[in-house]
Amino acid sequence: MFEWLENTSVALWVGESLWAYPFMLSFHVIGLAIVVGILSMVDFKLLGGFKGIRVGSFLPLVKFAWIGFLINAVSGVFLFTSQATYFVSSTVFLTKLGCIFVGAILTKVMQGKLVAAEAAGTADNVSMKSLAVISLLLWLVAITAGRLTAYI
Repeated sequence: MFEWLENTSVALWVGESLWAYPFMLSFHVIGLAIVVGILSMVDFKLLGGFKGIRVGSFLPLVKFAWIGFLINAVSGVFLFTSQATYFVSSTVFLTKLGCIFVGAILTKVMQGKLVAAEAAGTADNVSMKSLAVISLLLWLVAITAGRLTAYI
């Protein structure tokens, strides 16, 4: 199945075109910057940073982070198609995907908790701080694994 995927017209375009792979990789980095940039700010706020700014001020940005996630997902699928057989057997790549999957679920959970906590005025608690640390670690591992995928 993955060999078939590598031979589709989309995969061949991404893999053989002079501009397709760098273009998709650029979109992937832009999406990553949006997602991790915004979510890191929320995590650092939950860990005590950005004094004087309510955590609720970050909630509209979390919605924007999902747009970055979509950019990453679409560009990631295009990039995946060009080397599918390699990626499905790469432990580093699979680690990246696992962290992204768990990170996305955690983001959705945190988003719901933040809305509820902001309404109750209790966003600054140990549970949210623990989730923030886990979130930061997941995105750090995902980024590191993503970079290592190109070299290992």
